[in-house]
Amino acid sequence: MFSRSTDEAPSPLVGIALACIGYSLFAIQDAVVKWLVADYAVPQILFIRSVMIVGFSAFFIHRNRHPSILKSPHRSSVLLRAVLMLGAWLSYYSAARHLGLAEITTMYFSAPVITVVLSIFILRENVGPIRWLACIGGFIGVVLAADPAEAPSLIPAGMVFFAGFCWAWSTILVRLVSRTESTVNQMLATGVLFTVVCGAALPFVWKTPDLFGWTLMIGLGCISAAGQYILYEGFRYAPASTLAPIEYSGLIWAFLYGYLIWAEIPTLNVVAGAVLIVGSSLILIWWERRLVIMSRRRLTA
Repeated sequence: MFSRSTDEAPSPLVGIALACIGYSLFAIQDAVVKWLVADYAVPQILFIRSVMIVGFSAFFIHRNRHPSILKSPHRSSVLLRAVLMLGAWLSYYSAARHLGLAEITTMYFSAPVITVVLSIFILRENVGPIRWLACIGGFIGVVLAADPAEAPSLIPAGMVFFAGFCWAWSTILVRLVSRTESTVNQMLATGVLFTVVCGAALPFVWKTPDLFGWTLMIGLGCISAAGQYILYEGFRYAPASTLAPIEYSGLIWAFLYGYLIWAEIPTLNVVAGAVLIVGSSLILIWWERRLVIMSRRRLTA
């Protein structure tokens, strides 16, 4: 498990690296859900996924004897974050039934921009021009790569924007709560809420999976647990506004998995958008590395 000593300064570069790995796993998660949602209801998929995450979290909480989340001074923020995550997941994957991948990807990636804005007002983070440029540049790259062909339906589009807002707000809360709460405690709280709410819908939506369906759903739970843990750990090392543009790297992974699984070959506009997204992320990494070097020089001066 990732850890750092209390006297060691957090490194944004570590946070960026962890976020890149976490978002790559989320891209696999989205590919698996895309496969499953054609045959199974979203609450059923989320229920089995959440049961796996609860089991993973409970095991490590018991093993490492983490204090109960009920005793946390931030338990209300943890609960709010769980509610936001539930709203984001239900809205996003329900809208996926009605929108094309290009449309839903473009609209959902408004989330990093919302994260930067919320980080100013909620976390009081200092968002400089480089972070703003990286975030905006990444969003332009997403629009260029996705290239929506026609106007989307109003209600599903609103659901995607709502999901993006919920995800952005939950990202801010991860940064806030992670100052005092362990990652697995946060995962357990979210997983329990998902399990209870989605479990209540099972009598109305349940469809017994075949062997392949069970394999995908259990695998989804494992991938989601790993992705969440790694990403949330990343927020311990870097500000939310710094990691917001890194979320765009998930689009690159989506293109890669699309090619490997469905033999989808990116078009020229997709390649151009990917270059802009990667370039924005590289500029951000260069800037954060420069800040780290300057900070160390001040300490040793």
